[in-house]
Amino acid sequence: MVLLNLKDHFGEFTEGTFLERTNRFVALVEVNGQVKRAHVSDTGRLGELLERGAPVLLSPNPKGKLDYKFVAVNKGGDWVLLNTSVHSIIARKILEGGILGFKPETVKPEFVFGNSRIDFLLDNNFLLEVKGCNLVENEICLFPDAPTERGRKHVLELIKAVKEGYRAGILFLSFRKCNCFLPNRRRDPQFSLTLLKALSEGVEFFGVQLDFLQTGEVLFRERLKLCT
Repeated sequence: MVLLNLKDHFGEFTEGTFLERTNRFVALVEVNGQVKRAHVSDTGRLGELLERGAPVLLSPNPKGKLDYKFVAVNKGGDWVLLNTSVHSIIARKILEGGILGFKPETVKPEFVFGNSRIDFLLDNNFLLEVKGCNLVENEICLFPDAPTERGRKHVLELIKAVKEGYRAGILFLSFRKCNCFLPNRRRDPQFSLTLLKALSEGVEFFGVQLDFLQTGEVLFRERLKLCT
């Protein structure tokens, strides 16, 4: 099932080769024999994905200081979307398609709750936060790839929302193939404990596995389940 084509958002892609990551937000890439700089929006470590020589897809960055925006990297023949700026766009298509088992009548983005902005308020009573998952170990999707105090803060707000009578959930978008999902205790034990606490107190888990094609299409593959 095709959800959308990201070329409508990014424009045409430029192919390149990953060289190195100079900091969390900047990568050096080779395009047509020249070294260029690309903005990386995913602040995870991405060590298993960003390997020197890996094929990458880039989009123009005419208004920024860097040459390109980093879109995706090829891992084992599959394209892995690494641009977090489009997560909410993809999630909205998932909601509109009823993939999570329901179709909300109203979808309000960037809803302020407590001290955080939650990605969506659905039907005025359902808070939904969205996270991207790109780390796979032993066929298990893991989040986060790096410590995330911001992510933990969001989960705490969802717990608070449930206590105040809201319905609340967290949606993990996986752009890698795996059998099931677990919080990444090794990378961020505090987030992991907070997420497990949230699930025990009524915050709902949603997971979706997606494919990203070089043509720009994002395809729904299947629902992602928690590991048992």
